[in-house]
Amino acid sequence: MCYFGDVMQAALPSAFKLAGESVIVINPDFDGDVSDLNEREYAVVQALQHKEGLSIAEISGITGLSKTIHLIKNLRDKNVILVKEELVERYRPRLQQFLRIGQKYRDEVALQALFDRLERRAFKQLQALMQFIHLITQQKTEELRREALLATMENKTDTGAVLRTMIKNGIFEVIERAENRLKDTTAVSHSDTICLSNAQQQTLDDIQQLHHEKSVVLLHGVTSSGKTEIYIKLIEQALQQGQQALYLLPEIALTDQIVRRLRKYFGKKVGIYHSRFNEQERIEIWNRVHTQGDDQFQIIIGARSAIFLPFVKLGLVIVDEEHDMSYKQYDPAPRYNARDTAIYLANTHQAKVLLGSATPSVESYFNATSGKYGLVTLTTRYGNGQLPEIRIADLSDEKRKQTLTEQFSAPLIHHIQQALEHHQQVILFQNRRGFSLRVECKDCGYIPVCDQCDVSLTYHKSKEQLQCHYCGMTARIPTKCPQCGGTNLTMKGFGTEKIEDDLTVLFPTATVRRMDLDTSRSRNAHQKILTEFENRKIDILVGTQMITKGLDFENVSLVGIVSADNLLYYPDFRAFERSFQLMSQVAGRAGRRDGNGCVIIQTFNKRHPVIQFVIQNDYQGLYQSQLVDRQQFKYPPYVRLP
Repeated sequence: MCYFGDVMQAALPSAFKLAGESVIVINPDFDGDVSDLNEREYAVVQALQHKEGLSIAEISGITGLSKTIHLIKNLRDKNVILVKEELVERYRPRLQQFLRIGQKYRDEVALQALFDRLERRAFKQLQALMQFIHLITQQKTEELRREALLATMENKTDTGAVLRTMIKNGIFEVIERAENRLKDTTAVSHSDTICLSNAQQQTLDDIQQLHHEKSVVLLHGVTSSGKTEIYIKLIEQALQQGQQALYLLPEIALTDQIVRRLRKYFGKKVGIYHSRFNEQERIEIWNRVHTQGDDQFQIIIGARSAIFLPFVKLGLVIVDEEHDMSYKQYDPAPRYNARDTAIYLANTHQAKVLLGSATPSVESYFNATSGKYGLVTLTTRYGNGQLPEIRIADLSDEKRKQTLTEQFSAPLIHHIQQALEHHQQVILFQNRRGFSLRVECKDCGYIPVCDQCDVSLTYHKSKEQLQCHYCGMTARIPTKCPQCGGTNLTMKGFGTEKIEDDLTVLFPTATVRRMDLDTSRSRNAHQKILTEFENRKIDILVGTQMITKGLDFENVSLVGIVSADNLLYYPDFRAFERSFQLMSQVAGRAGRRDGNGCVIIQTFNKRHPVIQFVIQNDYQGLYQSQLVDRQQFKYPPYVRLP
């Protein structure tokens, strides 16, 4: 369904791909006649007489031209130069410099003579040498990292110059070693210390039993039921058999919490792989998955791209939150669902697969109930905790009574205030980022749309611009309607940015943060936000679907779904299924420790069947109703869509 190169582009770290570089060299047949060359051409020939080859960038520097194609073509036409293509390897190992005493000063007599000479002539060199000997004696080693020596000296700039002189004079020898860019950790506990509840232990036993019969097992466990502890036990068993384990997560934001938990028990055996790593780091992860020995990553936690890693002996694949649509690669090619691809990957390794979710996809649950997959259910929260209480805020009634404040109902504001008074935290979910969903002309109904995608542009207040959420195209906010020339432009709808803005006005003493694609683009931005929230430095966290799944915060007492209708009335045959999944998942973030959680769903249609299924936590009811519709209208799982 795509070109082979597209697959390699997605599967391989780009630093693995050899890059071509044009190199300009003197033509062996050039007779040395420079009479018909202009000043710049002559400068290039002169440079080539002192150097075997020049890159395009070097020629640009010599001539002062930003574009050198015309100049190179002229020189080639005059048979002065040849253009050669050289392959350049883009991966560069990180080299670390170590120092040791030079060969001629390693016996005591020579070393003492060196001390005497430095004491008379070079006191700073003497200080550096004495500090070096003190550190290697303390660490019981013959070599010392150069940075470690510099860090202990008072004036690092002067010491750097002193060290260079000592190296030049043979007092120190420099040894360069490739160093790992990845930080290894040490396990501080063992998985045997995890005490499973009776329900968890029974679930683990059932999974192991079913894995003897089926290669794929679906674990349907309610939120906060302790699925992660079961995963850890299964990973430990795979490692004891000398196998590797792949733990897939739908969002990069989820990896930090899971990584901390797994590294507690498995230490440096755990590796992470996702798009936020740079190309050099990805190469090293790739190599440590494929290598044999103590440096091998036996456990990989990653997003969908982790399925392309070169596993040596894959024994277990865990797909957490298997229902999540983030597993699906839409654009660019290759287009694939990482959940289904992981099952195929496991099959090629004869490995076992565990799909886990509190709200399984209709397709996976259908496969489980029809016998294609094994099925295990876990219906109780860990520690017999209670599911949060779910309440409905009827926006129609609120609007009629005029009790709406911006987009917040009176019950939601009341419960936020209560949570803040009790020093508890709040999560508010809105599946739209930006400040306003669209700009609209009240006179003629004109809405600015993307020229390329033909979808409405979203207003972002922080950037003061309109943006397409498909291709990223941006545009200025119009001062008048391009269609009718009117100035009666208004903002319609609201996103996470608008909610954050309004909350800072309604609750001025609370710390409000937003977590969506706009605030978590940089490598560690999402980790910083989640860490601050976990450490209770944030009172109210507003976010998109990033905050709905897998996160475990013990102090969250209230979850608010600001607009359930945005989810329900989306033009997709999976809209009801996804609405139930998102609302159930975000509701599961509340009351995970003390069981006193509360969820408020704001909607104009409180009798909608999906909302009723969410209130009753009735996955079976939703599943059966969806099967009827899917069969009637010929949708998956009954029909395979191209």
